[in-house]
Amino acid sequence: MLDERAKTLLKALVERYIADGQPVGSRTLSRASGLDLSPATIRNVMADLEELGLIASPHTSAGRIPTARGYRLFVDTMLTAQPLDPARTTPAMEPPQLHPDQPQRVIANAAQLLSSLSSFVGVVTAPRKASVFHHIEFLRLSEKRVLVILVAPDGDVQNRVIFTAQDYTQSQLIEASNYLTAQYAGLTIEEVRERLKSEVDALRGEIAALMQAAVQAGSEAMADSQEQVVISGERNLLTVQDFSSDMGSLRKLFDLFEQKTQLMRLLDVSSRAEGVRIYIGGESMVVPFEELSVVSAPYEVNGQVVGTLGVIGPTRMAYDRMIQIVDITSRLVSNALSQK
Repeated sequence: MLDERAKTLLKALVERYIADGQPVGSRTLSRASGLDLSPATIRNVMADLEELGLIASPHTSAGRIPTARGYRLFVDTMLTAQPLDPARTTPAMEPPQLHPDQPQRVIANAAQLLSSLSSFVGVVTAPRKASVFHHIEFLRLSEKRVLVILVAPDGDVQNRVIFTAQDYTQSQLIEASNYLTAQYAGLTIEEVRERLKSEVDALRGEIAALMQAAVQAGSEAMADSQEQVVISGERNLLTVQDFSSDMGSLRKLFDLFEQKTQLMRLLDVSSRAEGVRIYIGGESMVVPFEELSVVSAPYEVNGQVVGTLGVIGPTRMAYDRMIQIVDITSRLVSNALSQK
């Protein structure tokens, strides 16, 4: 536990470093904190903070900078992010005049909005679309190899090849197709999965096996058919002082944006939380970079969480402003995608 004096000095140091990007010395800290303390006293407190792992001393300077642990304590206990006043909202943050039938445009605009307002990277996961099927069909390709054809109500067709434990004749596959379409058409893949848990014992063996394989194939096909993450502003990181001199870190960051898989895992976790989440210095274990932070929040369609958006930037970011940007963008996207 830190006493009030140590908290005040840590808060002043983090705020000064975020603003200037330079290691903070005891004289600067004395002025920034407003405390009437001697330079020796401040140095002693800074030594204690360093011993606790909250600040560190770069080799080239007598000043101190916050560590990821110091940023976390600052964000959790010292940061006061006020809700944005609608009267003071800038024109760039006005709700986009878009309609629910333009979701991809809403998502692209949201990523650009996050990037332009933060000057860092904006990321948005596309809304998860319920994988409802209207018709299912099985086509025998060869022994124990079957093509599953799933047709959605809007006419979207997904194909997947599955390998079965036993060989089926085409007539058996047609019978299974007719039964499954009659029993499960109009349900989402997840609803079918839940029903199968209770009904699998009552179904004939081949029907149950085919249905379980079809559910898995449908889930995979639906996941593959959607662009999962929209990213905007990666080039902004080229101008960030914390990264510009380290080409190795930049290369790893751009690899992360290229692969998107790790981002999906992080944003998927964020979508299960309420409100804004902050991951600092690789503590998410999904984006393992000490110099990187992620500020994210879920967004909704008609009260149902369907995706996540956020800002990715250096740990030295103005967290209070990023929280406001992410929060209001989440609400704008929710409003734009929801039916009024």
